[in-house]
Amino acid sequence: MRVFGLEIPDAGPVFAVALVLHVAAGLTCVAAGTLAATARKERGRNPRAGRVYLYGLGVVFMTATVMSVIRWPHDAHLLAVAVVASGLGMTGWWARQRRGRGWVRWHAIGMGGSFIALLTGFYVDNGPQLPVWDRLPPIAFWFLPAAVGIPLLYFAVRRFTRPVTPRRGPAAPN
Repeated sequence: MRVFGLEIPDAGPVFAVALVLHVAAGLTCVAAGTLAATARKERGRNPRAGRVYLYGLGVVFMTATVMSVIRWPHDAHLLAVAVVASGLGMTGWWARQRRGRGWVRWHAIGMGGSFIALLTGFYVDNGPQLPVWDRLPPIAFWFLPAAVGIPLLYFAVRRFTRPVTPRRGPAAPN
């Protein structure tokens, strides 16, 4: 069956329900992750969007598990991606909750890495059916999200973890 130009496996009603929830949660993650990444890092939009992202990621993980069990071994690699994305997301959440030394770095790496893994799963599964992407070799679906995301993540981490050097004022009179 085809929906919006994408081939959807006919694997029964449980798979279909899991797929609908999976797509809704994935879209929620993309929207919430983008909001969190572009928000000021303070109370308000960033933590709210991050919380929505993590809840959506939990649904993505659960539905990926259901769909992978139903279509094993065809979807086993997608379960692995979901495990990595969820593990990185939980690492970012844990760093934020713990707020130990260097927590901002670990929070950003965990959440940003999770977002990259989430997009990787989407492209690995759907890239061959997407316009323009369908011309790329399959290995590109595994590496292009990271090739774009890791440099962005690197600069974001550098920006928020630079050591603060005190400004020098005018020399004090003797």
